[in-house]
Amino acid sequence: MHANLTLYSYWRSSSSWRVRLQLACKGIAYTNRPVHLVKDGGAQHAPDFIALNPMRQIPYLHVGCAQPFGIAQSLAIMEYIEEAYPTLPTLPASLQLRAHTRQLAEIINSGTQPLQNLALIQFLRDETQVPVKPFCAHWIGQGLLAYQQTMQSHRGEFSVGDEPSIADFCLIPQLYNARRFGVDLSQLGELLEVEEAMKAREFFAPAHPDAQPDADPEAAS
Repeated sequence: MHANLTLYSYWRSSSSWRVRLQLACKGIAYTNRPVHLVKDGGAQHAPDFIALNPMRQIPYLHVGCAQPFGIAQSLAIMEYIEEAYPTLPTLPASLQLRAHTRQLAEIINSGTQPLQNLALIQFLRDETQVPVKPFCAHWIGQGLLAYQQTMQSHRGEFSVGDEPSIADFCLIPQLYNARRFGVDLSQLGELLEVEEAMKAREFFAPAHPDAQPDADPEAAS
């Protein structure tokens, strides 16, 4: 399929990073449209962006083709990319391993990352007395440990076998966030081995937050 892809993202958004990793792995060209999540109250709350995604979240992928459309939610975007661009697959061939890979991805996507996303952090900070950093660190650590235990049955160089998959694309940004929140990674050596295998791939560096056009190390989040 040939389409003009525009990815609305934020440099340090782990959900956006997942999609960038997959696009880079497959060698798919796209336009990066930054959405600053914290400056001036957050561009995700602007009316023009809400019209695209009422959840006010990124990533959001616009597919420019004969009948243009958009997709929100990182896993939905990644599934679309996998089906629309099947070359260099990022899901295994067998039905069983595909299910296992999706399970690992969802441990991060639905079981871990939502417990430290920006909206939750802002709510905890502004509306409760809950200390943000230890709260987030607890749930990140628990999720990563579960991921490491779950990947045992089919692990190779990567989380599932010897080629990168959507599971790895979800894992890598979560390890980055784990370090931001001070999670003890000493018991997660197998995940760090997968991370090193990913770093060795040529597509890794261009997808990294620091390589994005909107990278802003001084940003609050």
